[in-house]
Amino acid sequence: MAQLRVIKNRMGAVATIGRITKTMQMIATAKFTSAAQRASSTKPYTERIRDLVLEVSSSASDYDSLLLTGPSEPKQRQLMLVITSDRGMCGAYNGNVLKAALQHVRACRERGIDVDIEVAGKKAINFFKFQKMDLQEQHSLGDVPAYEAVEKIASSFIRRYVEGQYDSVHIVYTQFISNARQQAVVSQLLPMSPPEADGDSAEAVGEVVYDFQPSVDELLDDLLPLMAKTVLFQAFNDAAVSEHIMRMIAMKAATENSKEVGRALRQQFNRARQSQITTELTEIISGAAALE
Repeated sequence: MAQLRVIKNRMGAVATIGRITKTMQMIATAKFTSAAQRASSTKPYTERIRDLVLEVSSSASDYDSLLLTGPSEPKQRQLMLVITSDRGMCGAYNGNVLKAALQHVRACRERGIDVDIEVAGKKAINFFKFQKMDLQEQHSLGDVPAYEAVEKIASSFIRRYVEGQYDSVHIVYTQFISNARQQAVVSQLLPMSPPEADGDSAEAVGEVVYDFQPSVDELLDDLLPLMAKTVLFQAFNDAAVSEHIMRMIAMKAATENSKEVGRALRQQFNRARQSQITTELTEIISGAAALE
């Protein structure tokens, strides 16, 4: 009887967990759909900014900017922003990003480069505290990164980079490639390399002659910071999409697993119940036989 009670309690607990994971899966699906729409709507703008920088920079061969070339006297110091989630239960999402960030820091230190770390997401905060690594700043943008908040972060990066505090700025995040593939990457935000055109696009840009007003230098002075802000915003959007789809997949797997465990417990319960009934019948028959 005690064994049956234990199995029944486990069945109830597994069923409760299954309902919770199913609910979390549905929430993650809704958030993924919304985040995917935001990311897909901002991506064409990001690509167009890149194309515009290509077109303008191709007409400014003598243009010189720290945002493109980098410092002439490196200080062997760089800034790294690590983007993770605030919550867990999203598979290997946070683990992959934090592993990539830690490998990048170790590789830099082997080359004698100091790395200042800034983070976005509570999981990164807890991880680097556990690693006993100091954080320069902690950013909180929530599930829906606002452009104004990202723009403020990017402006701070640009200001400190131009002032010469850092040789480069890197971001570590999960790039959304497709529904089936998300990859943790370390991407250099500053200095920026002018985007390269392929084939016909490069020929088309070379053939067109533009008359710029204002001047090319003035345009690039405005476009390059805008490009850095847009690329960072796209990185935050990609990270949000990746987080939600990986949580959706993880919760779906957990729900399916809870169903399998529930079925196994049901079979175990039925066998134990049948064994108990058989034992009771045997005792009754034995008792009746003894009375005869």
